[in-house]
Amino acid sequence: MMRRETDETRRMIRRGLRDGLPIGMGYFAVAFSLGITARGAGLSPLQGWVASILNHASAGEYALYALIGARAAVWEIAAVIFVTNMRYLLMSAALSQRAAPETSFFGRLGTGFCITDEIFGLAVAHPGYFSCAYLWTAFALADFMWAGGTLCGILAGNILPARVVTALSVAIYGMFLAIIIPPARKNLVVAGLVAASFLCSFAASRLLPGLSEGMRTVILTVALSAAAALLFPREDKEEGREAP
Repeated sequence: MMRRETDETRRMIRRGLRDGLPIGMGYFAVAFSLGITARGAGLSPLQGWVASILNHASAGEYALYALIGARAAVWEIAAVIFVTNMRYLLMSAALSQRAAPETSFFGRLGTGFCITDEIFGLAVAHPGYFSCAYLWTAFALADFMWAGGTLCGILAGNILPARVVTALSVAIYGMFLAIIIPPARKNLVVAGLVAASFLCSFAASRLLPGLSEGMRTVILTVALSAAAALLFPREDKEEGREAP
């Protein structure tokens, strides 16, 4: 029995490495652009690497570097990171239902730390209870490649000419366009909210110049998301069938 469990764990680890590698390669490319931004904010390679190891969301990490560069207050940075990463609370709650009943408290706690959008997708696609060995292995590989991309981006920003660094920094905007355009094309409500966020951000920068960038981000994120939830609530349905 013990040998069988060991063989299954090894199989899950190999599968985690296999599934985590393509995710990590995509993470490396995105994190390289974030490294350019981190270098512009004045972070050292070690600081950027640690930040990426602990922060697993591209939007949250970009907000972190932007606020550090803007010399925002610590509480503003914490509030923005909390809001931008809030979706992981829901993912953790959903994923906890897929953990095996015998999973320990620390096992569940570790699983909560290992969640990213893509890793969550792997876990929920796993038939039955997911394997912690599989999830942790896929995450560890992807996370180290994510942090490595940030590290390389900062190092490249310190070596490359200023014009090249400026050109590479534009890639982060391409990443955000790649995130918002596909769902906006499929859903007119999302498209309208994206446009409204741009307009509100521009208006706030002109009408409230004394308000810091971090505080504007917190206020607009909460206000727009709350308005969207009230005006356009999602029906509790799945594949055309009402939930019980």
